[in-house]
Amino acid sequence: MPDADPFAPDSRHHPPLPDSVRSTRRPVDEATSRRANGPDWDRYADEYQATHGAFLGDAGFVWGPEGLTEDDARALAPPGGLAGRDVLEVGSGAGQCSRWVATQGGRAVGLDLSFRQLQHAHRLDAETGVRVVSVLGTATALPFADASFDVVFSSFGALQFVHDIATAVAETARVLRPGGRFAFSITHPLRWAFPDDPGEEGLVASQSYWDRTPYVEVDDATGEVTYVEHHRTLGDWVGLLAGAGFALTTLLEPEWPEGHDRVWGGWSRTRGLVVPGTAVLGADLRP
Repeated sequence: MPDADPFAPDSRHHPPLPDSVRSTRRPVDEATSRRANGPDWDRYADEYQATHGAFLGDAGFVWGPEGLTEDDARALAPPGGLAGRDVLEVGSGAGQCSRWVATQGGRAVGLDLSFRQLQHAHRLDAETGVRVVSVLGTATALPFADASFDVVFSSFGALQFVHDIATAVAETARVLRPGGRFAFSITHPLRWAFPDDPGEEGLVASQSYWDRTPYVEVDDATGEVTYVEHHRTLGDWVGLLAGAGFALTTLLEPEWPEGHDRVWGGWSRTRGLVVPGTAVLGADLRP
């Protein structure tokens, strides 16, 4: 595969790249991923919340651009619901999903690598009157004691931006209580074989589904890596979960809903009627 790669993966929530930034596919480590993605989300947080905040809802739980809500998916709630449960959101952004958890009676904590996103979380806490604890941190070193939570989840949050994904999944298992629930949504891995184009060109496979080389953006003026995203196949995810002691119980591939015409990056009605854009996985930690 050539070094220059014009196709960004579909979880990309960013505007078109500036002229000084080029995209490529190349190996990067965890430190580089973290160093790039935290500041990147700090820069983009204001525009992201302005563009997508109404769709997400200030205290709403949306699993992806198709608009599938947790009320409909039921991928998160353990038997008996969330009331009285300790719940951690990894990659919480402005805390919309955590705030929804709080409205269901759960004790919600949000964690994010972006300080600016957490500032938006505090703003929405004040505006809604629904407050959640927000913590600056990373998925690979969760700053919580063992067996602290009943549920851990990530709605298009941190997991795709992490190089050391086995460490992140192991950290999730560590902070969960036996029998705890782990649920997350990601760009459907199949989408990595296609260009990130909401039109018909985005329906033509152009690269290997099995190519796990990270997608990287580099500032040509400084040589600095400014954004990184990592691809795993569905089989990779199943293996990661099983290896950390989880039993996979849920795999949802939301269909594009009738009357939904919103375009979000590479997600659109044109593509959504043909190939899945989101995968939602849920697993229980074996006692």
